[in-house]
Amino acid sequence: MIFWIASYPKSGNTWLRALLSSYYYSDDGIFKQNLLQEIGQFPEKKYFTNFNYNSKLITDTSKFWIDAQNEINKDKKIKFFKTHNILGAINGNNFTNKSNTIGALYIIRDPRNTLTSLQNHYELTQNEALEFMLNEKKFIHDFHKEDDFSDFQFISSWEKNYKSWIKQNIFPVKIIKYEDLSNNTFEIFKEIIQFIETTLKTKNSINIEKLKNSIKTTSFQKMKILENENGFLEAVKSKKQNKKISFFYLGPKNNWKTIYNKKIQSKLFLTFKASLKELKYI
Repeated sequence: MIFWIASYPKSGNTWLRALLSSYYYSDDGIFKQNLLQEIGQFPEKKYFTNFNYNSKLITDTSKFWIDAQNEINKDKKIKFFKTHNILGAINGNNFTNKSNTIGALYIIRDPRNTLTSLQNHYELTQNEALEFMLNEKKFIHDFHKEDDFSDFQFISSWEKNYKSWIKQNIFPVKIIKYEDLSNNTFEIFKEIIQFIETTLKTKNSINIEKLKNSIKTTSFQKMKILENENGFLEAVKSKKQNKKISFFYLGPKNNWKTIYNKKIQSKLFLTFKASLKELKYI
């Protein structure tokens, strides 16, 4: 069965996976980059090699989302998967179902700070990044592969994305605010482990030492140093320059209040007002 680590892009998914992979896939909770590979991405090209689809058609792999998950789950083991996909359907094809999914974590971030991270990651202007977040037909894929949409993910808009995951009753989902995880990492991560173990119906007690090590070795400062010294596996190559874009960008300094002028701040407030209230960001 699949346990999803879901989010809209640039909302803290990588940090959460670093924490979880350190805790579940190491002996001591010490983070190493290769541990991230224990939590793969879905959809991803390698899961569709046995299916007859047209890689040049943007949505064609969606026909096999469920079939691919059936194949993944044949061994009846629990697996974590990252996704930015909405929890819904496209062209009548459901992203997942109850027989393939046991639970999920959904990490959400103040959209005003998500915007700054999107700008950096996708090399966009402020207006382009805002259009990106509001586009209900938005999808992402590996843009370095020409005419190949095998890694297509339908993310829709920021609002549609989070609502698709939190307003459903197919399987249990724990909502995590990036800000809470950042400000109170130990307690929130402990709650996350408890939720996972409860959902999986295990009798495992929490290993506090591993928990602490996972937190200590995945701090923004540690990850930034790691990237500067060794590069980072998930950093993407720039479309404009022959280099990779820094993955760990602003971290705790990512504050829309100091980055945007009053006019943009007002625009963002009005644009996201309903969701900001619903999620208690205001």
